[in-house]
Amino acid sequence: MTYEIQPAGSHYIDGAYVEDTAGAEIPVIYAATGERIATLHAATPAIVEQALVAAEKAQAEWAKLSPRERGRVLTRAAAIMRERNHELSVLETYDTGKPLQETLVADATSGSDALEYFGGLAASLTGEHIPLGEDWVYTIREPLGVCVGIGAWNYPTQIACWKAAPALACGNAMVFKPSETTPLCALKVAEILTEAGAPAGLFNVVQGMGEVGASLVTDSRVAKVSLTGSVPTGRKVYAAAADGMKHVTMELGGKSPMLVFDDADIDNAVGGAILGNFYSSGQICSNGTRVFVQKGIKEAFLARLNERLQDAVIGDPLDETTSFGPMVSEQQMTIVQGFIEKGVAGGARLVTGGKRIDRDGWYLEPTVFADVTDDMTIAREEIFGPVMSVLDFDTEEEAIARANATEYGLSAGVFTSDLSRGHRVIGQLRAGSCFINSYNDAPVEAPFGGVKMSGVGRENSKAAIEHWSQMKSVYVRMGDVEAPF
Repeated sequence: MTYEIQPAGSHYIDGAYVEDTAGAEIPVIYAATGERIATLHAATPAIVEQALVAAEKAQAEWAKLSPRERGRVLTRAAAIMRERNHELSVLETYDTGKPLQETLVADATSGSDALEYFGGLAASLTGEHIPLGEDWVYTIREPLGVCVGIGAWNYPTQIACWKAAPALACGNAMVFKPSETTPLCALKVAEILTEAGAPAGLFNVVQGMGEVGASLVTDSRVAKVSLTGSVPTGRKVYAAAADGMKHVTMELGGKSPMLVFDDADIDNAVGGAILGNFYSSGQICSNGTRVFVQKGIKEAFLARLNERLQDAVIGDPLDETTSFGPMVSEQQMTIVQGFIEKGVAGGARLVTGGKRIDRDGWYLEPTVFADVTDDMTIAREEIFGPVMSVLDFDTEEEAIARANATEYGLSAGVFTSDLSRGHRVIGQLRAGSCFINSYNDAPVEAPFGGVKMSGVGRENSKAAIEHWSQMKSVYVRMGDVEAPF
């Protein structure tokens, strides 16, 4: 089967592909080889205007439909996405460099889960009746209007769907800007939504760098901004959105702790640490990159981890036997190499990895540092690559205090065979998405999001509805109005 990588146009607006070559060139580079596989163009102001006009028009039409009709479109889109999972997964691999073994089960599948879940939820989005004696109040759940989604480069299909599904279920329209590093996948989401019956202009995709995002975020027609990205980007976008009193959801970075107690099942804990550090070559915001291991099992944990890392199959991401692929870009690889150098210079013990792999593309070895202390750069800053820091601890109280000593609060995990301790410790860790004897599960049924600098609001689950809709309350007086004069 051959796959068409170059899209028919850089943008998808009003139900069709659109091109404007006046915009800056965006090269699409395949991370496994370093080759250019497509060329897109950033949105010009005219393209941004076209997208916002289309979204406004479609939103008015979409909001008039019954919630069940809206839900039907989303569930139909989910079914189409499932049918095309292989084709979409191959595109995701070309877009990101992630192994096909991973994209087949984690990307379009997760996107279709979101479309299906919120499609099913749409008809249940009702208000309530509040009796006040003879008088009463009723509430109406209303859409916000035109929403802007800004995506990150690590999960382009999933992020587009995680934002579009609740937004559209609530009656909104969306203009989505993917990361310029991975611009291809969101276009397919837009295409599929049109095919499923969404009005033209309901979900538009415009490409570009920061200035395109800024022009969308600050536009007076936009009611809501949802960003997945880094903390520095989040700060800027949040501030710009606040100026216009826009609704905001921010899903930002983390430096999440994973606590492994000496009564944990070592193989399960090692498996959790692998998922929380090396899946997607470590390019996951919720990763548990500070692995605190109780001193009694530290060396056994490191030995088993090292053994299992030898089983990583590093190679062509399009080969389904490959389980570890390249970094998304040369720039990201260089950033991570800088952190590895800082780890060595800072006195951490390099247990395994640390080098670039001698092949085409941007491959780094899975890297583990031990004897890491809380003050080291690699223990404080988000690396976003395949680098694990193992820290040791003595007591539960110490581990909790050190785990919480960070500005981030996206995720946290605990491995222990004592369930009381598992719940007790998780209850004291300041993070939004947590795990006991597991790591990095993100079912659409569960809320996802962080505290502290890791973001505001929640994606997925029924909790997301509150972030994509607003309540109107109507007081009904059944008798005469009493006035003072």
